[in-house]
Amino acid sequence: MQPLVHDGFFIKFVFIIQYRMKKIRNPFTGLEGFDCFGCSPDNPIGLKMTFIEDGDYVISEWEPLVHYQGYLNVLHGGIQAVLMDEIASWTVYVKVKTGGVTSSLSVDYIKPVFVNQGPVKLRAQLFKSDGRIATVHVELYNPDNTLASEARVNYYIYPEEVARRRFHYPGHDQFFDE
Repeated sequence: MQPLVHDGFFIKFVFIIQYRMKKIRNPFTGLEGFDCFGCSPDNPIGLKMTFIEDGDYVISEWEPLVHYQGYLNVLHGGIQAVLMDEIASWTVYVKVKTGGVTSSLSVDYIKPVFVNQGPVKLRAQLFKSDGRIATVHVELYNPDNTLASEARVNYYIYPEEVARRRFHYPGHDQFFDE
């Protein structure tokens, strides 16, 4: 039986899959008083988002629940905005290597997101970072991979030492197990 290798393609493909995507761990878990609506695994009414770094992107897969609907079976637009704001903040943590606060969020709602069709996917990318503002572009996809909404999120970013002091930013290395 011949191995599935053609000019090293299979080996390169496996290498990319194994090493390009890195799970981002939540270093705030266990911090006294931590109860983030977007990402705390312990918030009983929260979204419990998790994240993966995939090259230039931060991605998340999230299962909508019926109690997050606006219209019948349609994910509330405010929840979509929270999802996009949250992944943008995690993009700032791992790509800009500091913390900050949202200064503006502009969402374009393109198609409805249904709460009864399976998990949605979010993808965020740092668009630019110049001094005190980081701009993140976020896309939210339906389970069938159609673009449902997108956002431009501007974050007011702090120097790392200020982010550590004011927002408990733990440092870039604390987001990864390596």
